[in-house]
Amino acid sequence: MTAMILAAGLGTRMRPLTDHTPKPLLKVAGRPLIVWHIEALKHAGFDNIVINVAYLGNQIIEYLGDGSKYGVKIQFSDEQGEGALETAGGIIKALPMLSETFLVVNGDVWTEYEYDKSFELNESLAHLILVSNPEHNPRGDFYLTGSDEKFTFSGIGYYSKKLFANLSYGKQPLAPLLFEAIDKKNITTSYYLGEWHDIGTPERLRTLEEFLEE
Repeated sequence: MTAMILAAGLGTRMRPLTDHTPKPLLKVAGRPLIVWHIEALKHAGFDNIVINVAYLGNQIIEYLGDGSKYGVKIQFSDEQGEGALETAGGIIKALPMLSETFLVVNGDVWTEYEYDKSFELNESLAHLILVSNPEHNPRGDFYLTGSDEKFTFSGIGYYSKKLFANLSYGKQPLAPLLFEAIDKKNITTSYYLGEWHDIGTPERLRTLEEFLEE
């Protein structure tokens, strides 16, 4: 199974930290955020990783190289010419590099979730990992399968290429596509109770730093 790390965002909420550094290269506990992901994916057996880049993307490409120093193969889906294509648009552009079922993880989260290279979607088009609702998202995003309670999307999901079939190239968000598939009962969800941090602001980055120091 191929894994994709989403790393094309502008990081506007992280300014001024991202004025000259793309958010995936911001360091926490001495390592860039994206390296935490790469090492966790490698540990889980993911040898082929696709990373999309846009804002200051060349810095990410130059820093990571072909992935050999991490023991993986990295391919880049470069959106710098178009500007960030948003999540669904970025996945659509990268589809030729991805396996039939693939994992996607947001580059701006930190987690101890154990990625599953052998995960099977069966008849579903996607499976989303949900977490407890943080203060900045108290109402949640999606219902847990078999429950009437909403939880927050962790930014981690397993997807089938079929979900993106016949969609046109270009900028488009992922959420509307997911809600449409949910209405058709084509998506499942599960709850992750472990450590997860959404690193959307400098304050949350400091909170994670403090957690790791402890």
